[in-house]
Amino acid sequence: MKLHIHLFAGLVDLFGTSVLHIDIQQETISIEQLKEQIAAAYPAASEPLQSCFFAKNQAYAGSQEIITEADELALIPPVSGGQPANYEITYDTIDAASVAAKVNHPNHGASLAFIGTTREMTYGQRTVLLEYEAYTPMALKTMETIGQEIDTKWPGTLCAITHRLGKVAIAEASVVIAVSSPHRADCYEASRYAIERLKQIVPIWKKEIWEDGSEWKGSQTGPWNPLEIPATE
Repeated sequence: MKLHIHLFAGLVDLFGTSVLHIDIQQETISIEQLKEQIAAAYPAASEPLQSCFFAKNQAYAGSQEIITEADELALIPPVSGGQPANYEITYDTIDAASVAAKVNHPNHGASLAFIGTTREMTYGQRTVLLEYEAYTPMALKTMETIGQEIDTKWPGTLCAITHRLGKVAIAEASVVIAVSSPHRADCYEASRYAIERLKQIVPIWKKEIWEDGSEWKGSQTGPWNPLEIPATE
């Protein structure tokens, strides 16, 4: 069977293509076996593959899941993370007030808007520009998942997320997360949860562009595992 694997961010540079075509002798193969075959065929990719996860039909897949030629596959490097009304991906400038308006509710006494912007200086290095790309259908689904998780942990809390793709200049917003709830404590907790979870599971990647180079940024908070379930406090 022939498998077609979508690649993103630094993996495109590593493999030299945005879609990797792999011929497999058997009719089915596990994710773990497929990773081993790719590593054998592309030794330079062996180490980066260890921190990547596969997506099968736009959902993260465990190492023992079986795939066939009919499955849509993507190899997901660590994320930096219908179009439902509350979850949006755009190349346009984000209007924070519009995102916040999506979670207005007459019975909610607290609302917050988190705005993530491009920072110029990081540990003494000057950033000129950020550039984002995404596996858009899956990114929207995982954003919606975050909203569902928030509703489970803090019943009645509303969430809206808009993330920008493409080039984002200094001081411009790359992501706006709005939450509202009846009480402020839940609102604060849900807002923090949303951004941390976004960085964990949403397949969006960030390239930092400096005056003298650039680099795709993956997980910066320890080992990356999108299948890990956050602890419930």
